[in-house]
Amino acid sequence: MALSVVLVAGVTGGGAYVWRDVHSGPESRASAPDRVRTATVTRTDLSDSRTLPGTLGFGTPHALKGTGQGIVTRLPKPGALAVRGKALYRINDRPVPVFFGDTPFFRPLTKTGVRGHDVSVLGNNLRALGYATGPATVARNTGDGGEGEEFTPALAAALKRWQHDTGQTATGTLTPGRAVVLPGPVRVDSVQAQPGDAADGTLLTYTSAAKTVTVAMDATDMGTVKAGDGAAITLPDGRTIPGTVKALSRTVQGGSAEESAQQTGPATIDVTVAANRATDLKGLDAAAVQVRFDTTTRKGVLAVPVGALVALREGGYAVQRPDGTLIAVTTGMFAGGLVEVSGKGVAVGAKVVTAS
Repeated sequence: MALSVVLVAGVTGGGAYVWRDVHSGPESRASAPDRVRTATVTRTDLSDSRTLPGTLGFGTPHALKGTGQGIVTRLPKPGALAVRGKALYRINDRPVPVFFGDTPFFRPLTKTGVRGHDVSVLGNNLRALGYATGPATVARNTGDGGEGEEFTPALAAALKRWQHDTGQTATGTLTPGRAVVLPGPVRVDSVQAQPGDAADGTLLTYTSAAKTVTVAMDATDMGTVKAGDGAAITLPDGRTIPGTVKALSRTVQGGSAEESAQQTGPATIDVTVAANRATDLKGLDAAAVQVRFDTTTRKGVLAVPVGALVALREGGYAVQRPDGTLIAVTTGMFAGGLVEVSGKGVAVGAKVVTAS
């Protein structure tokens, strides 16, 4: 194979050198400069990454509105955690315990035989708290909203036992306002109501109980990151900790014609990243951080510094041995100042001339 070297300049510690020679043959030689810097061909992992600013916190606050009649008599403090089965606040000096689920208690559960997602929430939580509810009878989805667990005598009896054990009036029935349904373990962000307010107003705001990092990413790049991908979070003190992409928002922010006219920037989506170890964030509740996403990874490839590439007149690249021999290479990923190379005669440990 004939290799023709194009004009290539490299910078060494003491000056510059230039190759101009044209040679032919299976292995071509270019006149090496008097002083050269060399690098070793290594086998390594290369990642195409991008680093974006992010905000550490507890996520977007959500408002919690009370239900039913009565007067607020006690409220939690900001930072308090909601615990399944435990009271979060008090109405008319009666505790309002927390259940986890996706359907609030919207009707009185006083008669057995009714079905619904609210009954499923009740049954799931009582079972999670260790109460035997008997076999859960769940109807198939009929499309009319009537699916869900049945409020059976066994479930009512379990409810009565739980009420007794937690100091409530043991009725075996449940009315709206006597328990609050939250999406999961949450943290009280702020308290909106005061003792003496009506129970049916906004009582507080809550966030996720876990600290996460929110990153605004260009909407055009959303296909390069997915839930479950790894990420690296650099904290204000310089530490870099491992994280995982938890979710990508489905809402695109900005990018409208009006916003473009105001030059507010491109359309973005929020990417939520969580630290793999919660203890790595101990002592930090809010901070500006940097997040690196490794969007493409090549494992176990041969790599050299980018400065070791020699451009060829006929196209493509070569690397040069210290004796001046040029070896044609095929390039792959470029990342972190390195380039993936392959070709006959390229092996781990080989020395190549580099300009940097």
